[in-house]
Amino acid sequence: MSIRAVIFDFGSVLVLMGDEAPRLALAEQLGVPLKELNRLVFDSETAIKAMIGELTIEQHWQAVGTALGVPLDEMPALIAEFWSGDVINEELVDLIRKLHQDYKVGLLSNAWDDLRQVLDTRIPIGHLFDDLVISAEVGMGKPAPGIYHLAVERLAVQPGEAVFIDDVLANVEAARATGLNAIHYQNNPQLFSDLRTYNIIA
Repeated sequence: MSIRAVIFDFGSVLVLMGDEAPRLALAEQLGVPLKELNRLVFDSETAIKAMIGELTIEQHWQAVGTALGVPLDEMPALIAEFWSGDVINEELVDLIRKLHQDYKVGLLSNAWDDLRQVLDTRIPIGHLFDDLVISAEVGMGKPAPGIYHLAVERLAVQPGEAVFIDDVLANVEAARATGLNAIHYQNNPQLFSDLRTYNIIA
């Protein structure tokens, strides 16, 4: 079965931590270890609920602020600082532009309800995709089989006609179990090498 679609994860694939210094400085300023700050933002109960649409992004950040003792009016500055070290993976953005000539290109992300806005403003790459499957919008996240089925259905391809790229091995394995081809992303050279095995790039 020939490949007709390539589906990308977002965090730690298309957007990378370019400089950890801002988050380190923020954690120090707040008097918490960086590991705890990251846990509150990404892995706390409210983060997980927001990821499947049970809470809004505003409710999640409010809970983070409460846990850190940060007043509501200071949260916008904290949020901006938290993300300030992120960089777009420009090499992959260039790849997506080229893939569009021959393939459908999708995004499949465990993300909060503000991702579309982020992809229009702070990281303006949303227009590059034929479809966006965002966990908060569809009420389920990776590695649930249903979200992979939804991603290929919305691109109008069969699972075996899609290649999915993610940095989390459990998500990659779940995609394979659902019938998709999948690549565990570690870095750009490795990804390009793996894409060549599918004859997606020369």
